[in-house]
Amino acid sequence: MTNKKGGSLSNTLPQLGELELAVMQALWARPEQSANSLLQALPQPRKCSLSTVQSTLERLHRKELVHRTKQGHAYVYSARLERSQLLGRLLGGVIRQLHTGSLDPILSSFVDFADRIDEDTLDRLDELLQKRKLERRVDN
Repeated sequence: MTNKKGGSLSNTLPQLGELELAVMQALWARPEQSANSLLQALPQPRKCSLSTVQSTLERLHRKELVHRTKQGHAYVYSARLERSQLLGRLLGGVIRQLHTGSLDPILSSFVDFADRIDEDTLDRLDELLQKRKLERRVDN
């Protein structure tokens, strides 16, 4: 699917509101839910009306972030993307928006962020990079 400018939708940054993210989190926790069950699954401070949840699901469906299938008189929804896939798409969009030619500032900021979390996170980042490098060598 393409956007109005002819580019791929997978290259655009989906704008997600807080309720959309809360609904996605509920779908990742338990796939194949109706709007009514999602309404019940939302955290207490996030409670809203059924029609608001239905509108939110419609927006997520138009953004191609949820699947829906008709079961009886209602739709049942599940996430089209895993959490890590959506996170990758969101981060990729931010990087594309801020990219000025050199990736060094972005990479440096990412490492600084990981360093502020804890040492284990930096170690995990290093493991993931080494694994990805090995996978690339095997593929080539």
